[in-house]
Amino acid sequence: QVEVWLNHVLDSMRATVRDEMTEAVMAYEEKPREQWLFDYPAQVALSCTQIWWTTEVGIAFARVEEGYENAMKEYHKKQVTQLNTLVTMLLGQLSKGDRQKIMTICTIDVHARDVVAKMIAQKVDNAQAFIWLSQLRHRWSDEERHCFANICDAQFLYSYEYLGNTPRLVITPLTDRCYITLTQSLHLTMSGAPAGPAGTGKTETTKDLGRALGIMVYVFNCSEQMDYKSCGNIYKGLSQTGAWGCFDEFNRISVEVLSVVAVQVKSVQDAIREKKKSFNFLGEDINLVPSVGIFITMNPGYAGRTELPENLKALFRPCAMVVPDFELICEIMLVAEGFIEARALARKFITLYQLCKELLSKQDHYDWGLRAIKSVLVVAGSLKRGDPERPEDQVLMRSLRDFNIPKIVTDDVPVFMGLIGDLFPALDVPRKRDLNFESFVRQAVLDLRLQAEDNFVLKVVQLEELLTVRHSVFVVGNAGTGKSQVMRSLNKTYQIMKRRPVWTDLNPKAVTNDELFGIINPATREWKDGK
Repeated sequence: QVEVWLNHVLDSMRATVRDEMTEAVMAYEEKPREQWLFDYPAQVALSCTQIWWTTEVGIAFARVEEGYENAMKEYHKKQVTQLNTLVTMLLGQLSKGDRQKIMTICTIDVHARDVVAKMIAQKVDNAQAFIWLSQLRHRWSDEERHCFANICDAQFLYSYEYLGNTPRLVITPLTDRCYITLTQSLHLTMSGAPAGPAGTGKTETTKDLGRALGIMVYVFNCSEQMDYKSCGNIYKGLSQTGAWGCFDEFNRISVEVLSVVAVQVKSVQDAIREKKKSFNFLGEDINLVPSVGIFITMNPGYAGRTELPENLKALFRPCAMVVPDFELICEIMLVAEGFIEARALARKFITLYQLCKELLSKQDHYDWGLRAIKSVLVVAGSLKRGDPERPEDQVLMRSLRDFNIPKIVTDDVPVFMGLIGDLFPALDVPRKRDLNFESFVRQAVLDLRLQAEDNFVLKVVQLEELLTVRHSVFVVGNAGTGKSQVMRSLNKTYQIMKRRPVWTDLNPKAVTNDELFGIINPATREWKDGK
């Protein structure tokens, strides 16, 4: 039977991850870390790095208590050396998977280094200090051959879900605080509810905590169309697999559905509290895996959002999220992309975005937030690897300029160029041009019987550059400025290059949302696909 076989697959997946971890923890000290990394899958290597970090800090504390004062400082030096080794590796030639793996370990290592530095600065001398207890600490228990994660007074068993080679978040003081709130709410069998404006990392922090505990996290975007049955089905699935569900923008669901949802969530929480193996949910007996967690995120004060009913509020612990420390995030991401002078460059980067926000005109399509910062950093990383000899400030300046110029309106261009000139004085880096591609564009433009002006060709090239880093692109401008023709030219260029583009015209006024995206039939629960 399929379901029996699938359950066996799940069990053997967990057993394999656990087995690899047992082996990796033991082998950690046998060879230099940068060689050890390549012997194990990314998830295993990362977890074991974290286990050993906890162990080594523990050893350092023990030595401090024995009267050896500099133990922590020496460990800090060791960490810095290890981190520099990783950054040097990032500059070399690596396969895509290995690069991702080392970037992730780098990100976590930077945080580990900062925690130790903070403890040295505050002269912490025993392992019971809150600054240390409030960290997510992984430990390996030899008797039980299990990995546990401890934070404050809560302890979680690692779930050994194979998550693959996934990137991890930069851990800021805000992330730390959010971790404490979410883990405490799980510890008290409540659910967590991070709330705050867009781009503060509500969903990402929840996903990241799940990754740290080896748990699968499913994110559901809530909409007005969710009724109590579809919510109930999701909870039913989560309870039986022990995965976490993160319900994004939960307060979009209509109030009458929410009060039923409250009853459903409560029945799941009660079952966990009573340590039941199975419980009755919506009239069916289902199995319960106690690691299940339900999280909701909310955007306060948006249009079309409702207040949560009281019986639902009582089940969730709120956690307020504020705008994180962009400079820290930017610095660590630059380190992970292989930049050496990350701190100075991060400061320039964030200053530029602050000034843009304040000095440029207010356009609907401008975004100087976290997501925009992240996409520029990815571009900068690929430019750096493509041209490793070029000085770093030139690489960053080029990516900031060439990535932002396309979206800036004509009146703002001189201001923006002025800001870049002030922050990166006396740097004039030429655009990175692909002359081969440009000749194809010119040919396509002429085939469409248009004039191949330099400005027009530039716009087509910019559209192509944006499409490589973005899933979707808006082309904005007044009527008659050639928006459709730019897209047609790029489409034609792709045809000439034998890339087989597909072009579909849709008029949003002629299609309803449900026709476009699909809808669930409330009576039969059947899904009808969109266009």
